[in-house]
Amino acid sequence: MKKVLMSLFIVLFLLTGCDKLMNTPTKKVELLLGKYQKLDSDVLKQLDDSILSDTILTKEEKERYQELLKKQYKNLTYTVKNEAIDGKTAMVEVEIEVYDYNKAITSSEEYLLNNQSDFQDETGNINSVKYNDYKLNEIEKMKDRVTYTINFTLSKIDEEWMVDDMTDTERQKIHGLYAY
Repeated sequence: MKKVLMSLFIVLFLLTGCDKLMNTPTKKVELLLGKYQKLDSDVLKQLDDSILSDTILTKEEKERYQELLKKQYKNLTYTVKNEAIDGKTAMVEVEIEVYDYNKAITSSEEYLLNNQSDFQDETGNINSVKYNDYKLNEIEKMKDRVTYTINFTLSKIDEEWMVDDMTDTERQKIHGLYAY
């Protein structure tokens, strides 16, 4: 009986200790970034909502773009650089590395400016489907990676650290779309 009680005590101690170890600003940010890497359902729902609200892309283009962002999430790497706690607020500085989709988009835009005839329809207007197809092809070919720094902010609510909502800039960095 003593062995059973001792075993139960050890399990309770470990579970309580592990919970406290997971309740640090750094661990909460690591959990968030892990959700991106593992294509967590919450992350995918956010992605779906974002892409569905786009009124410019066709259904097929949205599907291609969604797959490109999933690839981005799965291949995201990061290093925690610093953690600073000030009472019930904290900041975790993280360096992330992602595919440089911004570079592909910028070069696509430059190509369009210099080669408009490649994308014009019979009326002389730019065919957005043709251009978007070209741009998505360029993004798909992107192998270059870029490094960004993100300063995640957190708040302690009822003794639990919570990552504050990300800014558009932070999301752009995770997507590889941030332009300096």
